[in-house]
Amino acid sequence: MNGAESLVRTLVEGKVDVCFANPGTSEMHFVAALDKVEGMRCVLALFEGVATGAADGFARMADRPASTLLHLGPGLANGLANMHNALRAGTSMVNIVGDHATYHRSYDAPLTSDIEGAARPFSHWVRTSSSAEHVARDGADAIAAAQVKPGKIATLILPADTAWTEVTSLPDGGHVPVPDVAAPRQTSQAAVDEAVALLRGGGRTALFLTDPALRGEALENAGRIADATGARLISQTFNKRMERGVGRVPVERLPYPIDPSIAMLKEVDTLILVGAKAPVAFFAYPGKPSVLTHPGCRIHALALPGEDVEQALAWLADELGAAKARPKRVEAADHPLPEGAITPEKLGQALAALIPEGAILVDESNTSGRTFFNATMQAQPHDLLHNLGGSIGYGLPVTIGAAIACPDRPVFCLESDGSALYTLQALWTQAREGTHVITLLFSNRAYQILKGELTNVGAANAGRKALDMMDLGNPDIDWVSMAASMGVAGSRADTVEDVVRGIRAGLAGKGPYLVEIMM
Repeated sequence: MNGAESLVRTLVEGKVDVCFANPGTSEMHFVAALDKVEGMRCVLALFEGVATGAADGFARMADRPASTLLHLGPGLANGLANMHNALRAGTSMVNIVGDHATYHRSYDAPLTSDIEGAARPFSHWVRTSSSAEHVARDGADAIAAAQVKPGKIATLILPADTAWTEVTSLPDGGHVPVPDVAAPRQTSQAAVDEAVALLRGGGRTALFLTDPALRGEALENAGRIADATGARLISQTFNKRMERGVGRVPVERLPYPIDPSIAMLKEVDTLILVGAKAPVAFFAYPGKPSVLTHPGCRIHALALPGEDVEQALAWLADELGAAKARPKRVEAADHPLPEGAITPEKLGQALAALIPEGAILVDESNTSGRTFFNATMQAQPHDLLHNLGGSIGYGLPVTIGAAIACPDRPVFCLESDGSALYTLQALWTQAREGTHVITLLFSNRAYQILKGELTNVGAANAGRKALDMMDLGNPDIDWVSMAASMGVAGSRADTVEDVVRGIRAGLAGKGPYLVEIMM
């Protein structure tokens, strides 16, 4: 048994049994080990950013990490944007990055680079295996590091000779057990007492939530607290995973544009943070504040990021005498199908009517989808996944991981055309893996969000050269044909009726389907 085989055995035994891969020469012994070790599903991605994005989506829905396999420093670099998004989301991920053999590094071959230096800003844990005898132990340590709550990025660098060299010191099973992972820190009695006093003090108070406070029993307890005290429930603008729809506890969402977000928080005098950071603007804008709460707003942290959010909310509900109360829930509503010309509002209505129970929505719709959140509040129960890091090209890859983690649930990708162009290779992997992903591709043939930002930053007098940098026409991209070339069926929608037919066609099938919606 060589080092690569010992690593694959350790990953599988540690329940890291899906690997999203784009391998090269230095990873060939790891690839060969996949045929020697049962239990690892390996998914080929045609670009490393697809691999890291897919691993993000898998972990969000499976609540355990997947691994990636990347080729040397440049391969890692190609995957860094979606590693950044995963890091900001608090996602668990184990990256295996091949490297030159230890004795070959000194020759400065063309692909030589500082892999550790590239990985560190986007990883919580980085290690280079020093010998084949240490590879399995390093892999076990990487799994443990990735599982620290709320989720961490672990990057293990595997020199080629540590992968191909024989290992003699491991037990018969050929793997190393994953070390115990420390439980998350618990909030303090003082933090709970302060929250109780603030909530009982009246006034305009809100709980500011993010995952895991947006699902399961934690969301139920947030609802109980809100009902008992009159506090509002507001989520971050972007969240790792959010349970919503009929029967779920209703939660408002902080808008992305700075002016409406300031307006919403102007109505809050006390903001209690539950796993979230204090809200700030995504970017700086001339003459506008970076901090979104008003100067007189009191901010109190019930549970900091990385602390046990579920325990904190249960404790607070108990202290308020609300632990067994039945919280307010979203009620069902009729959703008549819209007709005629396509507008964002009508698209939201169509989604609300057609989302099936148990669906997963991956949202990178940007400007086209700003009305969708409120429109789908009373849709069937579903999960909503957002891009917390802001690096575009997130949506299509994340759907792959989510669909593999939950093969019995349809996945919707709400995707803008500009963002999709960063990782369009994900369509091929969607088809190859037979994922049930319905992509709604909003084709306005522009980086529309940047046109709005020209005004927001005070540069609205830009001329033709600047506007050309935001235009995706000349030539126009035919997304239906492109998807077909990668094995994904699809249709073009020029009316809302076309959109409805496309969504129904996607839901009726078993594989991926793309609807190009002409905006």
